[in-house]
Amino acid sequence: MKQLGLVLTFGVGLAVSTMGSEGTSARPNVVVILVDDLGWNDLSCYGSEFYETPNIDAMAKGGIRFTDGYASHPVCSPTRAAIMTGKNPCREAINITDWIPGEQRQKEKLLPPTLNNNLPQSETTIAETLQNAGYATWHLGKWHLGETAASWPKAHGFDVNVGGYHRGQPDAYYTPYGNPNLEDGPAGEYLTDRLTSEAIHLLETRDAEKPFFMYLPFYTVHTPIQACQRHLPRFKEKRAAMGMTDKTPVKKEGRGTTRMRQDNAAYASMVYAMDENVGRLLDALKSTGVDENTMVILLGDNGGLSTLEWGSGPTCLLPLRAGKGWGYEGGTRVPFIIDDPQVESGSICSEPIVATDIYATVLDRCGLSFRPKQATDSVSLLPLLKNPDGKLKRSQPLVWHYPHYHGSGWVPGSAIREGDWKLVEFYEDGIVELYNLKDDIGEQNDLAEKYPEKATALKKKLDAYLKSSGAAMPVPNPNFQ
Repeated sequence: MKQLGLVLTFGVGLAVSTMGSEGTSARPNVVVILVDDLGWNDLSCYGSEFYETPNIDAMAKGGIRFTDGYASHPVCSPTRAAIMTGKNPCREAINITDWIPGEQRQKEKLLPPTLNNNLPQSETTIAETLQNAGYATWHLGKWHLGETAASWPKAHGFDVNVGGYHRGQPDAYYTPYGNPNLEDGPAGEYLTDRLTSEAIHLLETRDAEKPFFMYLPFYTVHTPIQACQRHLPRFKEKRAAMGMTDKTPVKKEGRGTTRMRQDNAAYASMVYAMDENVGRLLDALKSTGVDENTMVILLGDNGGLSTLEWGSGPTCLLPLRAGKGWGYEGGTRVPFIIDDPQVESGSICSEPIVATDIYATVLDRCGLSFRPKQATDSVSLLPLLKNPDGKLKRSQPLVWHYPHYHGSGWVPGSAIREGDWKLVEFYEDGIVELYNLKDDIGEQNDLAEKYPEKATALKKKLDAYLKSSGAAMPVPNPNFQ
């Protein structure tokens, strides 16, 4: 977006003043687009040569693209909780450390802790904060933060809920959807199209006197992998033209198997349909005249599904290691793009950021006081929008705590990143691995033995963080044989 004549104060807790054409206060609107299971290189602008995402690529060229953007967890529900609360989902107050309700494995070496199956009502979500500040608040898509209706979007600050309930994936991407909060559409309607049409309708019929917060967590590109039929032929032909007629290569990863090439035409059609609908929404922002006063954030909720205990996933994240469910980069590093009038077009930033930061960023952008007791692990990204080469001052390290088993082959463990260094710990056997991401983004060269002091220091910081946050831990299974 082009630069506007806005006065912005980056100090936490201070107000932002933006003036409309009439000289009256005009707080910015905010759109957060969360794409389910979107891998780090599932977009053209992040290196994909098979998938095509022209609209998101254009968004990145008009805004800022983060190379080291992270989800708050290797699976979905915890990251969604982090976005809503500004807290690491492993904190005792949240305790959502797996997808809800998680896998109930009782025959493994460790017994994972019990997680919270509902986003706690004691948390003041980002939607509640904006709602209390006079914003219209809209949720469209996947919620997956409450087993009961008492913890669905309207119970957490959203005026409107289209399609959000307890389930983490749709029955199908073509109507009927089997969704209590989304009426079935006409025959042949595609879910991603429908959610975007609902979002555009809200834009076109909104109260123009109120700013809005739109949270659009698409169900796509999560399983079931159900092609968008109008785009499927395009990618079948492309796959053949690229000579990918042989069997898809795979590689073992622990208990799992990882796909080693992007060649799934059905998945590519889903990515393309998602991009098409992001374009529709961005066009609607322009046609309704609000694009010049709207921050748009797009990211994935966890790494792409590339690794599974049975077969392999539908996408490939090379050069990253593994995918969804894993504490390696493939499980946590995601596309992360912000388009905003404050951004110099075409900016690229390599500073590590995380989905938890959205809370503080949005409050800062909207001129609302920061809530340090609420958004404990959230840091405003606005300074990076002005200076992409800048550094953030974090009081806490980046930590991903996943004390559960997962169908990707992951076993309970955690990871921590500090600077270029990354440590991964596995709780079954106490093994720690150390990587330098600057030199080894694929995490292939374990440096724990070469740099034992660095490994020990990061392990101490990880332990201290988990202890101070009250993170739940797995325990030995007395019945394990």
